[in-house]
Amino acid sequence: MTSLYDTVGVVGAGAMGRGIAQIAAQGGSTVRLYDTQPEAVAKARNEICSQWDRLLEKGRMDAPSVQACKARLQPAATLEALADCALVVEAIVERLDVKASLFAQLEAVVGPDAVLATNTSSLSVTAIAAGLKRPQRFAGYHFFNPVPLMKVVEVVAGLKTDPAVCEALAAYARQMGHTPVQAQDTPGFIVNHAGRGYGTEALRIVGEGVADFATVDRILKDQVGFRLGPFELMDLTALDVSHPVMESIYRQYYDEPRYRPSVITAQRLAGGVVGKKVGEGFYRYVDGKAQVAAEPPVPQVADMPPVWVSTRAARRSELYQLLKDLGAKIETGQSPSPTALSLVAPLGFDGTTVAVVERLDPARTLGIDMLVEDAATKRRVLATNPATRADMRDAAHALFARDGKAVSVIRDSGGFVTQRVVATIVNIASDICQQRICSPKDLETAVTLGLGYPLGPLAMGNRWGPTNVLEVLFNMQTVYGDPRYRPSPWLRRRGAIGLSLLHEED
Repeated sequence: MTSLYDTVGVVGAGAMGRGIAQIAAQGGSTVRLYDTQPEAVAKARNEICSQWDRLLEKGRMDAPSVQACKARLQPAATLEALADCALVVEAIVERLDVKASLFAQLEAVVGPDAVLATNTSSLSVTAIAAGLKRPQRFAGYHFFNPVPLMKVVEVVAGLKTDPAVCEALAAYARQMGHTPVQAQDTPGFIVNHAGRGYGTEALRIVGEGVADFATVDRILKDQVGFRLGPFELMDLTALDVSHPVMESIYRQYYDEPRYRPSVITAQRLAGGVVGKKVGEGFYRYVDGKAQVAAEPPVPQVADMPPVWVSTRAARRSELYQLLKDLGAKIETGQSPSPTALSLVAPLGFDGTTVAVVERLDPARTLGIDMLVEDAATKRRVLATNPATRADMRDAAHALFARDGKAVSVIRDSGGFVTQRVVATIVNIASDICQQRICSPKDLETAVTLGLGYPLGPLAMGNRWGPTNVLEVLFNMQTVYGDPRYRPSPWLRRRGAIGLSLLHEED
């Protein structure tokens, strides 16, 4: 197998370095693996070879390929042993001073045409390269853990990086079986930047007392199709990893409100309640399994009230059809009767405000989230306001559960859980495009492969409508008076003229 880079050095024999060394050897390169602790290199090589043996047993590699890969993976006793490497990838501790010192040493060892690359996930590529004599030969090469399974790599251009270096690194990523995406050197690059909307907005929702951790997780999995809820995900990654990233990106963007961290994660990190690896995070874990409280049972309601639907409800005709299918007694007058349950379906606004504006009795009014079409969801979400009567709440819950679909009842807020999280994800993604950090296509690829979202963030906007997302954001700005919900100019332009979010500008 001919490799774009015949000889590749990998510095750092931890989890990331092992993964990079493995796929580089599989891609046909001779790999020299170096670590300041020689025993770490020996251990890493044994683990990589064991991984290849398992792939052989599973029929995913043949014996000659395994033997060739093992022969190409070589230990390096010193940095000087990397002198003939055409590419050296660093995967060491996330400290700017340590990385900068390493690359100064490497630049003195390798040839003038060699490429140096950092696997940093949060530091500035430009800052790491600032002291180098040949910064044009330096770039970011950010893989994700576990490297062999996470098939995306961010190729990051520093301020002085030669574009040809990034093109070559992208081609090499493809040779190793990975999908490259190209990004400018900005905090969080693509994946960690785009991922700010999911967890941070979910934390705000819980912090406002709208719903608990498990309910938020259930809603986002069942309504949108996320594989893990935000709190399940933070338990998996662990807060000692994820909270510092939240703080880092927030500070690097000079306290941009969209990325504001939460006191909830700060407190839990301080208390050591960081996630699954310690047996307790947002959930408790027994034998590795989260202990999740059962959902509240569906109320038993003997006398169901008639239902009236607001004339301003989102998806009003669809909501009417749903009520008919559920066997509801529907009122169609201009206003509800004194005994009716009033349903509102706002986008971004809270049900309390809608009830007041439409002169409805708040005690008999509930909201329902209709951003996502009912047929596409596994869960319906209702919201009470501070005055909603318990009998009306129970009646609405029982009615919308008649066909067996799950129902969550949350407290009133500006925007429902799904509306808030989806709108925030789309808005942050739109701002990434506005800043020209990457192309819309690479953004979608990076997020679906790197974060495992069911759709890319721009595809989410296309699916549920740029105008709907804009309405959620504008109305939430009104409710909260918070700049974190100001729409990106990139999103506003598309929503204003009805273009899909993936439409490229001239």
